[in-house]
Parts: sequence; structure tokens; C-alpha cells
Amino acid sequence: MEGEDVEAAEEGTWSRETIPKVLKIVSARLSQRDLISLLLVSPWLNGTLVSYPSLWLLLDLREMNNAGNRLIAALSLPRYRHVKQINLEFAQDIEDKHLELIKNKCLDSLQNLEVLNLNGCQKISDKGIEAITSACPNLKVFSIYWNVRVTDIGIAHLVKNCKHIVDLNFSGCKNLSDKSLQLVAQNYPELELLNLTRCVKLTDSGLQQILHDCPCLHSLNLYALSSFTDEAYKRISLLSHLKFLDLCGGQNLSDEGLSCIARCKSLLSLNLTWCVRITDVGVIAVAQGCTSLEFLSLFGIVGVTDKCLESLSRTCSNTITTLDVNGCIGIKKRSRDELLQLFPKLQCFKVHS
Repeated sequence: MEGEDVEAAEEGTWSRETIPKVLKIVSARLSQRDLISLLLVSPWLNGTLVSYPSLWLLLDLREMNNAGNRLIAALSLPRYRHVKQINLEFAQDIEDKHLELIKNKCLDSLQNLEVLNLNGCQKISDKGIEAITSACPNLKVFSIYWNVRVTDIGIAHLVKNCKHIVDLNFSGCKNLSDKSLQLVAQNYPELELLNLTRCVKLTDSGLQQILHDCPCLHSLNLYALSSFTDEAYKRISLLSHLKFLDLCGGQNLSDEGLSCIARCKSLLSLNLTWCVRITDVGVIAVAQGCTSLEFLSLFGIVGVTDKCLESLSRTCSNTITTLDVNGCIGIKKRSRDELLQLFPKLQCFKVHS
């Protein structure tokens, strides 16, 4: 009888203490959708999982249908009271009206929100940006990739309502002008990451203000922007912390501009794909100035030769892991083994196809 009591006590301890501990470890490795499925298994499992606040800091509605209503319903639940990340990337059926309802009904749930991903949510306009940002005073990361409805007015609401932004993705936001960059520059001196891919209305003036007023930038994406000139490109040299720079399609970038960029000694990744005015002079300047370079694409540049490759080999042979010289007709075609002799740590030989 005594043995049975001991066994029962051990089973009780196992159920009460061990199983919840194991469950917490395992559940932390599950996707949020799997977690929500587990909530339906039993009331005990539901109560146990809900009691772990760390499991509910992310609200992931990526690519989901009826996302607007789902978002409102989720933020009404106590478990999302301290949510820090909301991901609505390419979610369907999310509109301004949903964000306005959230502002009015779920304000308390968004006070700790730090990351908001609205990528591909094309039904959201300046009105929606005003509503959601006014409810997120502690937002740090804001992404609205491929939104052609948001204008400078929406960015004005963002900078007014969210004072702690360090990461902005405006990629594909074709209706943003230099006014948006002016607002960002004036309000976010601590900005670290900025993506301006295909923001086709931008000019040298707006970019220069960013480069002057945001010295903490360590990632700058200017992909597919052909309107900038050396007047702005030269100012990139002001970014002493810059590690990632994408200038793909920078048709007006010359060797003079690139030689200034080469002063960014912390640079690790540089994309010069289709920067057609560049020659050996500019690339050799990069080789001499950016000796920690790990990623370099010269794809499609016909003005470079073996001379720049030899210079890169002398200064960056122990760091470069990705090098694309495809389409560089002035550079002798080499096998992988021959390239590895120049760059022993090379792993990727083609970035573009």
C-alpha cells in the first residue's frame, strides 16, 4: 500500500511539474499555427500553454485569408496582451477599417509592439498607417514592402506617432518622394536599416539628407534606383558603420563615386550589379578600402578586367565568400578551382542568373 502511495505521489509530481516544463521547452520550438492547434486538444493543455507569456509575443498571420478579422479577434484575447511582433506579410482581406477598429478596441494590446510587417498589404493606405501607428508608440521595425497607396502623408503619421524606429522597409512604395526621406532623416537619427528599393520618385536631395542625418545606418538598399548620381553616392562615405550596401542598377555611379564609398571600411556586402560605368579604378579602390568584404557582385559590368580581380585577391582573399563576375567580359573566364586559388573561402560563384 505504501509503495502504491509513493508511486501515485511520483506520478502526481510528474504531471504537475515535469510535463509542464517539458511542454514549455517543446512548444517554444513550434510554429504559432501549431501552438494554436494544440490549444484545442484539451482544456488542461490550453490552460498550460496560455500561461506561458513568452509563447504569445508573436502574432503570425502571414498569407492568411480573412486576416483583418483574425487580427482583431486575436488582439482581443488576453494571451496577446503583450505581443511584440505582428506579421501580416501578404495577408489577405486586411484593410484600413480593420486597423482603425484595432486602434479603438485593442489599444492596450499594442503598447509593447516592436515589429510590424505589412508587406504586400496593398489595401492599406495613409489612413490605415495613421490608425495603426498611433496605437504602437514603441514600434522599432516597420515594413510596408510593395504598397503603392501609401504616400508621404502616411510617413508623416509614422514619424509623429513612433519615435523609436531603427529599421524601415519602403521597398516598392512608388508614391514616396523626397519628403518622406526628409521626415525620416529629421526624426530617426538612430536609424540602422533602410530599404528604398524601387522607390522611383526619390532624388539625390532626399538621399543626401538621409546620409547626413542618419549616421548609424549599417544597411542601405538602393536596388533598382537609376536616378541617383555621384552627388549623392559620394555622401555614402559618411556612413562609417555601413556593412550592407546594394546599388544594383545604379547606372550613374562612376569610379569617383565608388572610390568615396570605399571609405566605408566596415563594409561586408556590396552589390554593384549593372553599375555599368564602373571600371577597374573603382573596384580597386574598394579592394584597398573595404578589406573585410565578404560579398561582392560585379555582374554585368563590362568595364572591369583581371586587374581588379587581382587587387581583390591581394586584400580580400581571406574574407570573400561570394563573388559574381558573370557577364564581366573583360575578366578571363575561370573554373571554380581557379577562382578558389584566388579566393580560398569562396562558396558562392553566382548571385544572378
